[in-house]
Amino acid sequence: MAHTDTPIASGASNRPQTGAEYLASLQDNREIYIYGERIADITKHPAYRNSAASISRLFDSIQDPDDPAASPTDTGNGGHTHAFFKVPRTRDDLVASKVAIQHWQRQSYGWMGRTPDYKASLITMLGADPDFFGEYAPNARYWYRRVQEELLHVGHAIVHPPVDRARGMEDAKDVFVHVDEETDSGLIVSGAKVVATGAALTQYTYVSHIGPKASKEFALIFMAPLHAPGVKLYSRHSYEFAAAAGSSPFDYPLSSRFDENDAILVFDRALIPWENVLAYDPETVFEFNAGDYSWGPRAAFQASTRLEAKLDFIIGLVSKALDVTGAGGFRGVQAQLGELLAFKDLVSGMRDGMIEGATEGFGGSLLPNTRYALSYAAAAPGYYSRMRQIIETIIASGLIYLNSHSSDFQVPEIRKDLDRFLRGSNGLTALDRSKVMKALWDATGSEFGARHELYELNYWGQPEKTYLDILGLHQADGGLAASRAYAEEFMASYDLDGFTDPALHNPGAFSAIPRANR
Repeated sequence: MAHTDTPIASGASNRPQTGAEYLASLQDNREIYIYGERIADITKHPAYRNSAASISRLFDSIQDPDDPAASPTDTGNGGHTHAFFKVPRTRDDLVASKVAIQHWQRQSYGWMGRTPDYKASLITMLGADPDFFGEYAPNARYWYRRVQEELLHVGHAIVHPPVDRARGMEDAKDVFVHVDEETDSGLIVSGAKVVATGAALTQYTYVSHIGPKASKEFALIFMAPLHAPGVKLYSRHSYEFAAAAGSSPFDYPLSSRFDENDAILVFDRALIPWENVLAYDPETVFEFNAGDYSWGPRAAFQASTRLEAKLDFIIGLVSKALDVTGAGGFRGVQAQLGELLAFKDLVSGMRDGMIEGATEGFGGSLLPNTRYALSYAAAAPGYYSRMRQIIETIIASGLIYLNSHSSDFQVPEIRKDLDRFLRGSNGLTALDRSKVMKALWDATGSEFGARHELYELNYWGQPEKTYLDILGLHQADGGLAASRAYAEEFMASYDLDGFTDPALHNPGAFSAIPRANR
């Protein structure tokens, strides 16, 4: 069954949803649990409210067609959208996408990895070649159009829970997402997916099997509304909640506003209407996620632009922290700050290489260069861990040489000692020190900061697979063969008798080694 057009949530046919409309859409009786209770309204709950507000600001920043991120839609509605939500056809389109992603990511300083533009990396693939989806092609067209025109916030959940991974999927059928039965209305689905990062803040979740080819009951791709009966989310501990309950925005400025809560997504005999199904066969599901139709290069394009903003922010904090400690003039410290800057420039360079080396993709689209995309995926996790190590080395105990809470500065007896003993270098005050170091601690040392290293390390799954993908690419496109031929060209220029190139001089009589011995 195919989708038919429905009114968009904003009530307007030519503009994206506003921040207020987005927040209102989350008040839909979705089934979300945290700390032993079901949440009535995540837009008001202290575990989610500031994160939701941070995302809502993105929508408000693109209401004007002249905003930096805005671009005319390609759906025929005469409106505008975020440039990355459109199928790119030229390098100029990719440049516009980069600018649009930067516009949004710099608003969250790179700390929200699942903003709406993240899933645009995949949704655009629905519009590039909808006929690829066969009988579900009308659904692909519908979701491409609707997400682009409304700027829907779509999340994803594609990984099986870490249960019985050494065994076959059939052995974990009670846990993994699968089809229970087919009905006239759609598929009845049960099972769980992880890690549904930021899912509580999304309007729909893209769900797919990913990995080796699976039997049909596991091989499906669909869009699930979070308010649908039988769809549940079990949230992890909220850093935003902890910051509100036991601290303050001054002490935890990142945790308190940018926590994309990770969740376990559960389907308990949930009905997925046929109109929301994009694929339901092993070949199509595998090819879309891992074959020539893979959306990975576009995901790397968005991720690298996000990480660029994040590194820029962290480097700025580190530089200010060195002003506080007075260690910024030491040669070794300067070298390590330069290393951080090199990481940022390498990330930016690989992203720009994806644009300059872009190749034709399916449906006449332009795909960011796959080699640069995979190289970024291989390198970025190591960069991030090394960055954290450098910060812990050059800032050292300065990260914890701090007072307990912002309220300390409001107590005259405490403030007197803080102003004396906690002051910074170079004329900086105790308040200056506390504000800079607490922000840097939240970025690197807090539970929020540690979770972000885990996030960046596992963004692309196991590093071994990325390297195997790179090897496979170079084997398939002749890159490895060309490297071997290049080495063989050099080795052909000499043999046991010496150089074979007449332009080069052999030792001859000049050699001190008797000919019989050489």
